[in-house]
Order: sequence, then structure tokens, then C-alpha cells
Amino acid sequence: MKIALFGYGKMGKTIERIAVKRGHEIVAVIDVDTKGYDITMADVAIDFSTPNAAFNNINKCFNKNIPIISGTTGWLDRFDIAIENCNKRNGAFIYASNFSLGVNLFFELNTQLAKMMRKFKAYNITLEEIHHTQKLDAPSGTAITLAKNIIENSDKKKWSLTVTDTKKEIPIVSKRIKNVPGTHTVKYSSDVDEIEIKHTAKNRDGFALGAVIAAEWLQGKKGVYTMKDVLGINQEFE
Repeated sequence: MKIALFGYGKMGKTIERIAVKRGHEIVAVIDVDTKGYDITMADVAIDFSTPNAAFNNINKCFNKNIPIISGTTGWLDRFDIAIENCNKRNGAFIYASNFSLGVNLFFELNTQLAKMMRKFKAYNITLEEIHHTQKLDAPSGTAITLAKNIIENSDKKKWSLTVTDTKKEIPIVSKRIKNVPGTHTVKYSSDVDEIEIKHTAKNRDGFALGAVIAAEWLQGKKGVYTMKDVLGINQEFE
């Protein structure tokens, strides 16, 4: 499989290493200052760029009929437009706030716990995410996904970094600490006990591996998919 990489920071370099190890070829690397590049030789593109660049990168791939995987967060105010453009161009697209296989299992665990806890009103929900100091957005896309999944399965109405009403809002605490790949904790607290689920990334390899696996899976497909499709867990928890 021939891969074009958008973004050549730490994640881009990790994806390159893992993709090559799995027998794939990196045919284009597009970073912040790259000009005059050609992605038409690629079978698939993987985008881990910046919030300002992601939307344009994704649409370039739709226009060139190249399937694209994106793990860039912070641009989702234009996500619906990207989906519309993908469908118009008969493209292939997977976006995930986190491609780690473990995190996507954690998403399912979080959803099921929210469903179980819905009727127990004595518990307050809090969410915490910790990342390295180079991460540009806060809260993380993973934290937002966790919060949205809780909102869909509880009486909460929204998430916030500055909560004013804990009955309707989910507080998200974002911390930036040097050399932390990513830690996410969901906690249910009452006056008598606490229930906590937590995912801790040990390094970037899990994120990169999941993105490469998603790129492999997307080959020959058309449409918009999620990591649930890639992992085959859409019906597992019904």
C-alpha cells in the first residue's frame, strides 16, 4: 500500500515507522512548509496535521479520489461539510478523535457505563484528560468523544471546561504535562463511593498502529466510516 502522509511531527514519524514495518511504502510527506507536492501516486492518505490544515488536506484527497484517514482534532466545526464533500465526490473517509484500538474499546466501555449509571442520580460525572505540552487543542478530541457518548446516554446536556451547572453539564479538566502521550479518566462520584474507568497510553505506537490498520481496511471502499466499522464492534454491544 502506498501512503501519503499529511503532517510529519511525532505522530507522522511514528506512523511512517509502523507503516514501513507492516510492508507499506510512504510515497509523499506533506508538512507545514511543503509546496508543489503530488499525492496522486498514493493508494491512501493519513492526516495527522494541524487544525488549520486538516480540512483542506481532506478535501484535496476527495478531489483526487484518494481515500483518507484523519486523526487531526480541532477542526470539527467543518466536519459536516467534509462529510458532504466526501459523499459528493464518492470518496472514502474515516475520522477518529483517537485511532488507538484500546481507546476505541474504552469508548464502548464508557458508553455502556453511562447507560448503566443513568438512573443513579446520586453520582456526579467528571472527565479528565492529560496530554503532552505540545498538544494544540483542549479539551482533547478523545475527551469530547467520551463526553458526547455520555450525553447521548444520560440526562446531561453538554460538556464544559467551566461548568456552572453540574446537573446538566459534564466538567472536563484538561491538563498539559510534559511527555504524557494521553490519559483519559471518567469518574462517577457519590457521597459514599466512586466508580472510575481510565485509559492510559504508554506511547504513540497504539495511535499510529490503529491509523495504519484503518487505512488498510479502507482500501477498495467508498463512503464515511468510523473505527467501530474497522474493528467490527458495531453490533457487539447492542
